[in-house]
Amino acid sequence: MNPNSNQQPAFTPVGYLDQIAPKTNKRMDFLHSRPIIFGGIAIFIIIIAISVIGSLNNGSINPAEQLAARLSATEAIVSDANSKIQSNQLLSFNSNLDIYLINTIRDIKPLLARYKINVDKLSATAKSAESNTNLVAKLEDARLNAIYDRTYAREVSYRLDTTLSLMQQIYSSTNDSSLKSFLENAYQNLVPTQKQFADFNASDS
Repeated sequence: MNPNSNQQPAFTPVGYLDQIAPKTNKRMDFLHSRPIIFGGIAIFIIIIAISVIGSLNNGSINPAEQLAARLSATEAIVSDANSKIQSNQLLSFNSNLDIYLINTIRDIKPLLARYKINVDKLSATAKSAESNTNLVAKLEDARLNAIYDRTYAREVSYRLDTTLSLMQQIYSSTNDSSLKSFLENAYQNLVPTQKQFADFNASDS
C-alpha cells in the first residue's frame, strides 16, 4: 500500500483564496454608480444651459448702439433713394430727412462715445440687426415694377416709426440728462417727417 494514497489534501487557508481571487476594480464600480452618473448628467446640462444663456446675452444689443445702427442704415437708404424717387414732393421730404439723419448721427456721436459706443465702428451684431439687405432687394423690385415711390414711402415711414419707438425706450431707461435732451429734440423733429412719409400717396403727387 502506498502510504500516501489516503493522504488528505493540504488545508488551504481562506485568507489565501482571497489573495489569489480576481480583485474587483473599485474604480470601475465607482464610475458605474448611479448617483455619480446622474450627477454627471446634471452637471453637463447645467454647463450647456449656462453656455446658451451666455451666448444669448452676448448677442443682445445695447439700445443706444441699436439706435446708432438704425440711423446709419436708414441714412444709407435715404441717400441712395435721392436718385431714384420720381415724385418732387417725396424727393423734397427725402432730402430733408437725409439732412436730419446726417446731423442727428453727427450729434449723437459724442454722447454715445461716453458709453464706449463708436458710431463709426459699430459691432457686427448691431450692423447685422439693422441690415438693409432685404429692404434694398424689396425697393429694387419695386423700382422694376414702377411702384418705387409708394413702396419707398411706406418702408421709410415704418422704419421712422420704429426709430421713434426706440428713442422713447432709451429716453425712459436713461438718467443721462444730456442724452435725454438730445432724444427729446430728435424725437420732436422726426415726428412730422414720419407723418409726411406715412401720408404720402404717389398717385396724388
